[in-house]
Amino acid sequence: MKSTRLGIVGCGNISGAYFGGTGPVFDFLDVVACADLDMDAARARGEEFGCDAVTVDELMRRDDIDIVINLTIPAAHADIAIQALESGKHAHSEKPFAVTLEDGRRILETAEAKELRVGCAPDTFLGGGHQTCRKLLDDGAIGDAVAGTAFMLCHGHESWHPNPGFFYLPGGGPMFDMGPYYITALINLLGPARRVSAVTGKSFDERVCTAEALAGTKLPVEVSTHLAGTIEFQNGAIITMVMSFDVWKHKHTNIEIYGTEGCMLEPDPNGFGGTVEAALASDRDADWQEIPLTHQYEWASRGLGVADMARAIETNRPHRCDGRMAYHALEIMHAFDKSSESGEHVVLESTCDRPAALPTGLSEGELD
Repeated sequence: MKSTRLGIVGCGNISGAYFGGTGPVFDFLDVVACADLDMDAARARGEEFGCDAVTVDELMRRDDIDIVINLTIPAAHADIAIQALESGKHAHSEKPFAVTLEDGRRILETAEAKELRVGCAPDTFLGGGHQTCRKLLDDGAIGDAVAGTAFMLCHGHESWHPNPGFFYLPGGGPMFDMGPYYITALINLLGPARRVSAVTGKSFDERVCTAEALAGTKLPVEVSTHLAGTIEFQNGAIITMVMSFDVWKHKHTNIEIYGTEGCMLEPDPNGFGGTVEAALASDRDADWQEIPLTHQYEWASRGLGVADMARAIETNRPHRCDGRMAYHALEIMHAFDKSSESGEHVVLESTCDRPAALPTGLSEGELD
């Protein structure tokens, strides 16, 4: 199997998960270089994982890199992705795909013009928990999906994150931080969406950081921190979604899908594994039943989507963490504020293909 050579741009908190979840898990991936605006950070990661530490421009000029993994802050995602594509390299970004829809379209247009692949996190929907849910639905275990709920409620990141300010600036907030996980998980189950109706707001104009590194620092809030709405999918399913950084505690589950013949509880889409439960209409008196996972990658780390892109390039098939799906998710996220501001449904202009399910029976390090 041909080795795919990777370059990582952005050596912050999340980069360790990508270094550890690519070459060490998939023997056909090899991280050859890393870059960061902070060369000390790049050198530290390079020494830790045995690759070259270079500047961003140097990384883009290298001929021995096939895919650039873009782990920069959201505001830089589009520029770095386009720079990689214009350098003749495929690009896979951390979520979100871009901050603005205009930038998202620029990425897709550049990839098409250069005949290159572009992808985006999250890849958690490829994990064993979510692929088990996909199989249950595809096998008709709960009938046709008609409705569901998706909740991500917490009180923000200023109590633990070493640099939480960007979570409250454009490109941040609960929808852009956590929404990609939930929306992508729903697209994996239900396919593309049709329209969105929502009400959004924020409870605080500023937050006070309590994490040790920046304790007492005031963080301006420029984005919605509580978003509640409904997504209607093209298959007819109606999903109620709430994303919030304004809630101290709650008892909601992550994702519930209600079908014509039963219901299903999906685990946290911010992880790969978790517990899957189902309740069938044919046994109304029974409690929820735990469903054994049918797929590998229960404990996968970041890098699964990159590995899938590499295999897809080699075998000339679509990759599952596709840029068009990421752009569709981006439009859904923007639609929440747009609907709230206009007081109307937002009919989505984009669409995407439902990603192919992973086959059962894979061993760790395998993809197809």
